[in-house]
Amino acid sequence: MDYAEYVTALATMAVEEADAAAFLTMVPLAINDAEGRIYRDLNMLNLEVRDGSGSTTGNSRNFQLPTSVGFFQVVSEVAVITPAGTAPDSGTRNVLIPVSQTILDWTWPSVSGAGVPQMFCYASQSQIAGQVHILLGPWADAAYRVEVTGQIQWTPLSASNDETFLSLYYPDLLLAASMIFITGYQKNFGAQSDDPKMGVSWESHYQALLAGSSPLEARKRFAGASWTAKPVEPTAVPQRG
Repeated sequence: MDYAEYVTALATMAVEEADAAAFLTMVPLAINDAEGRIYRDLNMLNLEVRDGSGSTTGNSRNFQLPTSVGFFQVVSEVAVITPAGTAPDSGTRNVLIPVSQTILDWTWPSVSGAGVPQMFCYASQSQIAGQVHILLGPWADAAYRVEVTGQIQWTPLSASNDETFLSLYYPDLLLAASMIFITGYQKNFGAQSDDPKMGVSWESHYQALLAGSSPLEARKRFAGASWTAKPVEPTAVPQRG
């Protein structure tokens, strides 16, 4: 499903004119609301990326997360590449241990003892330009390339971003989540006194689709039956290994 098909489907289900100015104003908001909710509800393999474009600064413990792929929502691994100045696939990955800032401040309180970093902590997750995101210990003694692994949130569906992973592989979930937002725009919140309970109906439909999507994403991460990519078979005892 591309953006035009999404807008048409959303307008049809909401009984709105697809070219109505008021409706089109709400479409980007509906997309942001729906995509944000799905990304938080589903632990999606598609959100996992690696970005090795960033580098440390000599005699500094500050490292700003790279944004060439996207803004990291969750950091799961940080690796410093040695020797200094070497690209990730041409050097050796030195995976850092996540610790608290207290540990870093106590163990490496100054530039004294600078070397190849061994640990890191989150300092901030602000998107403000120049904001420090990660602190390293010991302080880097050279410009090392850093490979960051974690989850990002992709660019939302729009007229200029015609297709997304959600619109291609989870179009039903995207539409259901969007309709929950649109019912609010239409002031049909599905309160107990309402009839029909449109908002409640779409929420129930979304939850049913989510229940089927979560096991699929788990299988992609080999978190299915017996930690495999297999689904749980209700009549198979014991599970396949």
